[in-house]
Amino acid sequence: MSTSRDGLRRTAFLLCGDWFLADDLVQDALSRVFARWDKVAAGGDPTPYARRVVVNLYLDHRRRPSRREAPTEDLPDVAVVDSPSVDGDRDRLVAALRAVPPGQRAVLVLRYWDDLSIEQTARLLGTTAGNVKSQSSRGLDALRVALADDPVPEESS
Repeated sequence: MSTSRDGLRRTAFLLCGDWFLADDLVQDALSRVFARWDKVAAGGDPTPYARRVVVNLYLDHRRRPSRREAPTEDLPDVAVVDSPSVDGDRDRLVAALRAVPPGQRAVLVLRYWDDLSIEQTARLLGTTAGNVKSQSSRGLDALRVALADDPVPEESS
């Protein structure tokens, strides 16, 4: 299970956009998987079950208003300027992914990042294949809109 932790962490990050929250989600998910280890291990590979727990924890986190951060006008930190060597496309994609509604984001991450089939994604989310297709289509549309709203920065030479 420890070998799957990095993959679960990447999935959680793509869902929530925050490495610290991703770590919390994965840790909570792994503790829940461990609590049911006999049943999970009897079913074969525990990774799909752990991935589902991560997705469910993320969606649950999004539903609880008390857990959301409250924005403020005064930022306590100083902005860090990215070096030119940082890949801006990945940052743009992750930022645009945050603009996609949570359910659609979960489908997009599972389908296109974790490379799960429509049926696997539907099983993981406890929904139908048609719903996965619909959410994929809507999520991709929302992602395109978010990317269009954030134009590619001009490169300075």
